[in-house]
Amino acid sequence: MRFSRFSAYYLVLAALPLLSACNRGVHPAQLNIPAPDFTVSDGSSTVHLASYRGHPVLLNFWWSDCAPCIEELPSLLQLHREMPNLTILAVSIDEDPAAYSRFIARHNINLITVRDPSQSAPKLFHTDMWPETYAIDQKGVIRRKFVGAQDWSNPEIRDFLKNL
Repeated sequence: MRFSRFSAYYLVLAALPLLSACNRGVHPAQLNIPAPDFTVSDGSSTVHLASYRGHPVLLNFWWSDCAPCIEELPSLLQLHREMPNLTILAVSIDEDPAAYSRFIARHNINLITVRDPSQSAPKLFHTDMWPETYAIDQKGVIRRKFVGAQDWSNPEIRDFLKNL
């Protein structure tokens, strides 16, 4: 099959939206800019992102019925135990407070957690995939984005987080 210059031009145009979608991965458009500040309160917990300035933060958006969120949970909890200087904020989009509480208890989650059923915080980060996690440095700047379940014991990820 032979392509003319005209055909090649349209092929490139058709591919552009796919190429721009790569920006949703580990190098989002908001990389290297201040993380959007938010305060979320669910009645029993309140999280204000700016109050963690001066500490590296791993901001994890998740929900209890999300299979990839559950898959990454053991390594996230292990990361929390092994890197106590890293603040891990777990913002859940669970709508049912009872289901959320049961999940926290069943999995012995000792992270800083808050329930955000209106998804006000994830919307600020343009998050629509679960889990989605942002590495935020001590100055409050987004340095990396992780989409999907991660193995938080991965040496490359650990080295990155140690230097955050």
